[in-house]
Amino acid sequence: MSVVSLSPASVPAETSKPGLSVAIGRMAFRAAVALAYAIIFAPIVMVIVISFFDQEIVSFPPGALTLRWYVNAWAQRDFARGFVTSLQIALAATAIGVPVGTAAALALVRAKLPGRGLVNTFLLAPLAVPAIVAGSALYMFYLRAEDWLDMDIKATFGGLVAANVLITIPWTVRLVSASLSGLDRAAEEAAANLGARPLTVFRRITLPMMRPGIVAAALFSFVSSFENLELNLLLVGPGRTTLPVAMLSYLEFRMDPTLAAVATAQILMVTILMLVTDRFVKLSRIV
Repeated sequence: MSVVSLSPASVPAETSKPGLSVAIGRMAFRAAVALAYAIIFAPIVMVIVISFFDQEIVSFPPGALTLRWYVNAWAQRDFARGFVTSLQIALAATAIGVPVGTAAALALVRAKLPGRGLVNTFLLAPLAVPAIVAGSALYMFYLRAEDWLDMDIKATFGGLVAANVLITIPWTVRLVSASLSGLDRAAEEAAANLGARPLTVFRRITLPMMRPGIVAAALFSFVSSFENLELNLLLVGPGRTTLPVAMLSYLEFRMDPTLAAVATAQILMVTILMLVTDRFVKLSRIV
């Protein structure tokens, strides 16, 4: 039997180096990813750039760059009051929605409840309903409730917080459930076998392991509540206006880069919050 040896020159070219189709596929994939990032970040970049334009009517190229729109935004008392109101509502809604949503997520993931899928769908349903539809429904419900209870609900702090809790609970259930699903229960079982009480196991083992999901839920709940426009649009009143609604009211009478300056400040605030949160809790593991 003769042995046939193949020299490097006799090996087919397609087996000695990556195929042309593979290289083209990689380039196309990278180009698609770059295009997707460009589409996502282009509006944000444009808002930031426009906030420095000197002219009131935006045109390209800009005549000069200025910071006077930031000064004008700072001088608007409606923006300051709206910022304080939005901050108070977001903090209160987060403080209520995150503990309630965390308890619901823990029950859905760990307890063998009948109809868990139906309850989970019900809790996540507000995320699927358009915010303007939810705001209109809440407005009509508040009107009926005011007639029944003979008290003001719409345009009150409590009414706005209750409406925003409908946003914070679904975010919390979604993120905390994802965090719980990936946890290894070996440490909890070991602690229970060593005689630790259920409350001690939860406080010293389960809760620390749930911390990334809870922190991420608090962040997303706060941001979604702070920047919500459609849900709060019909529920605010005189003296109780959120920042997004104040920006919309400003747009009715003026059209200058002041709103771009306010939006840039919000983008900066959210970016700092996400960077600080990601420094201690890796959001990519949960979201």
